[in-house]
Formats: sequence, C-alpha cells, structure tokens
Amino acid sequence: MIYLDNAATSFPKPEGVYRAMDEFARTALANPGRAGHRLAVGAKATLDDARFRLSKFVNGAGPDRIAFVYNCTDALNMATKGVLRAGDHVVTTDLEHNSVSRPLVKLADDGVITLTRVPSDSGGTVHPDAIAAAITPQTRLVALTHASNVLGTVQPVAEVGKLCREWGVLFLVDAAQTIGVLPIDVQKMHIDLLAFPGHKGLFGPTGTGGLYVAPGVPIRAWREGGTGGDSKSPTQPTGFPEFLEGGTPNLLGIVGMIAGLDFVEEKGVETIHHHETELCERLRAAVADNPLIVPVGHADASRRVATFSFRCEVMPSEDLAGILDTSFNICVRAGNHCSPYIHRAVGSYDDGLTRVSPGPFNTAADIDTLANALNEITGS
Repeated sequence: MIYLDNAATSFPKPEGVYRAMDEFARTALANPGRAGHRLAVGAKATLDDARFRLSKFVNGAGPDRIAFVYNCTDALNMATKGVLRAGDHVVTTDLEHNSVSRPLVKLADDGVITLTRVPSDSGGTVHPDAIAAAITPQTRLVALTHASNVLGTVQPVAEVGKLCREWGVLFLVDAAQTIGVLPIDVQKMHIDLLAFPGHKGLFGPTGTGGLYVAPGVPIRAWREGGTGGDSKSPTQPTGFPEFLEGGTPNLLGIVGMIAGLDFVEEKGVETIHHHETELCERLRAAVADNPLIVPVGHADASRRVATFSFRCEVMPSEDLAGILDTSFNICVRAGNHCSPYIHRAVGSYDDGLTRVSPGPFNTAADIDTLANALNEITGS
C-alpha cells in the first residue's frame, strides 16, 4: 500500500512511537496526579515532561501554558468559546477548516458575535492588509490557519500576529498542517492561542493535541471536572494548565506524541519539510503534460506545505480516489476536505479536489507509481 494522506493523519508512525506506547501501557499507565503512589506520581512526571517539551518546541512562555486536548478541533473550540463574549467581532478567512469555521458560524448565527471572512487571493494567500482592513473597534479575535489543508499555502502568520498585537486583538492560529513541519515560535509570531493536533506532523496517535495559551489571555474553561489537584473547590481550579484540563488526559496518547516529537527533532523540521515538498514537486512535474490533471494553488513550493491538490477533468474526485485505492492500492483524499469556503473560492465546490499529501516515509518511487496511475486512469 502507498499511503499519501498524511495531511489527514500521518501513517505509518515512527517505530519509536509504537515502542514507547507499548512499553508505557505495560509498565506505567496510571492516572496522573490522582493518587500519591509511585505509578501516579510517575505518570504525572511524564505529563509534566511532555508539557515542557512541547512548550520548548514552540518557544512558549512556560510549560504550564500548554493544555492537553483530544484533537485540534477540541483546542479550537476551547480557544474560540473560551475567549469570545457577547458583542465581539471576529475576523477569519475562507481558508479555514470547519473546526475553525463551524464554532464561529454557530456563535454568529446565535447572535453572540459578528463575523467577517476575509478572502484569499487566487493562489490561496491571505494578505495582512486585508486582515487589517477587516478589524473594527469591536474585534476581539483573528482566527487564521497557518497553512491551508486544501491548497497547502503557508500564511504570513508573523505579519498578521504583529498587526494583531498593534490593534490589541487576540490572535488564534490553527497549526493542524504545520506543527512538526514548519518552525513555530509563538512569541516571535505574536500568537496568543496556538491549536495543534498530535496525530499529524507530530506523529502521535489520534486523540491527542494541545492548546497553547499565552500569559494574560483571558479564557474560560471549556470543560470542568477532576484535575487531580484541588478536589475541594466547588468550581474548576483556576491555575494553569489544570483550569483547561478537566478529566483524565489521554496519557498513553501523549506518550506516543512525545515519541513522535523525538523523531521530528532528530530528523529536523526543515529536513522533513524539504523531503515532503520535494515529493510534491516531483508529482507536479510528472503530471505537467497531462491536460486532464489541473493543480490548484501556488506553484511555488516555498509557499506551501506538502499538499498537492488537483482537479481531474474526466471524473469526480471521489471516483478517482476510489480507483486509486481499489485498483492501484494508493490512498489519497478526495472531496471538500472539511473546508467548503476555499473550495467555493477556487471553483471546486461540491465535487471537491483530489489531495495528495506525502510524509517522511514516502519515496520517489511512490510518487512515480501514483503519476503512472493517474496517466493510466485518464488515458494520457
């Protein structure tokens, strides 16, 4: 099987992830902080170390500012519903995944907030000037993806963060496609809230992720419950990160995510990114003479993460992906990719696009096999 759907979930995981999770599950999987015995204390230390590692990886203000969540959607809901109040205005874009869009649209439909969606350009980039033009005195939050999950375009996050700081507006970044793939420095980029999954570029299992909350950001708890600390308080303890972490965390998944982070740091973010984008460029070159395969988005690889989306002129994207799966044993993603606004913008709404997203374990031979299959299917 050739797996080319890493933008959805990275697969396979590094061998160290499987080993770490298996060993921890067999020897140390207690409830962190919920008791004073050695296994619980050890589990809490594992959790604390994971927090420290992730905070250092994104240059956070401290490990207590990392809250563990169950996926990036969880983090984005925690962020938006935690900071927004009645009467607030929010600026977002047409690039956003439904994990950003749906919570905001629901709040807008309920009359809690007003919402402005800034369009991207023809290549899939949102310009900071367009964000600035949309900000009003009532704007409380700008929510922006770091890179489009459809087009792969990397957004000018640092520039948008700078203008948000100048306007006194909170800045939320969806790093679903970039954590572990591009360098992220939340302080230099002026990011107030960073939502990220563990199961993509960090190579952890599903059910993992985090939310970075900068000091001074006023946020309400997304869920209340046990924290393993102050059990006497009738309300959620206000100390971070427990304030945002009601309930037993997915400690086994977090162990896998940190083992994935070990792999990322050993290989190097830049090395992984270069390998993946080079494979996308190999595919672009291989189908360049096929008029029935039409790429969408920037052609410049330096402006994208490793996502290659295209329109097939002779069949719907779902049919093409099905043929690739059943006849060629190749896994890709088709459809609207949970991002309907950008599909409307590029003219692919309803049918969608076919998306190829290689990972660090893919090879040039995988890409050549895919290109040959596409040419065979389209008769080119």
